[in-house]
Amino acid sequence: ELAGSNGKVVTIAPSIDQSGVSHSISYLRPSLIEKHNDSRYSVEGSPADCVLAGIYHIMKDYKPNLILSGVNNGYNLAEDILYSGTVGAAMEGALQGIKSIAMSQCYSKESLSLDNRFESAKVKGANICLKLLNSSIWNSKPYQVFYNVNFPAIKPAEIKGISLCKQGRRSKGSFSMNSMLSPNGRTFLMVNHRPDKLLENTNSNKDSDLEKINNNFITITPLHAEL
Repeated sequence: ELAGSNGKVVTIAPSIDQSGVSHSISYLRPSLIEKHNDSRYSVEGSPADCVLAGIYHIMKDYKPNLILSGVNNGYNLAEDILYSGTVGAAMEGALQGIKSIAMSQCYSKESLSLDNRFESAKVKGANICLKLLNSSIWNSKPYQVFYNVNFPAIKPAEIKGISLCKQGRRSKGSFSMNSMLSPNGRTFLMVNHRPDKLLENTNSNKDSDLEKINNNFITITPLHAEL
């Protein structure tokens, strides 16, 4: 729908789940790439590796006009943005000078029972990308702007609208670490993610992505790599 009848869509995805890898790249090891057909590839690497593979290997003779990262299964809101491989890929696209959008579909216990938990993203996604392409700011020196889009965990008909909003912040981080003792007496550490409280009612979250997603809005947050 975005590329049009004369356009081309190429999918380059990590070969395994890369949740939480942020903007990492496989700088110290090679990445195996597999071609599944002329428009589908998998890479043994991070989402940012996939962007680099697309620009400098697969599409080296015809640079992409747009990079879409996602749609991720699960939200990327507030401080999650800093951990997200989905956002990391969009960031790499922006650093390479290409318009880039990260997209994530929230889910809940209720939405998991739907026939298609990605229905909101499927119905609304293309139009949102067109709006961003045609009417949004992209060049902002010294870093190019990219966009983070989250779809609420509801049916498309229940969505109240689209909200351009700031990045929120939970009062406590959503990651911690637990220890486990193995049968042979060794200690292993496991990162624990507690996404149970999506919204925390703090003044700083007014008009943020956390507040808006919980009020059934699609959220759009402009980002750039200048930390």
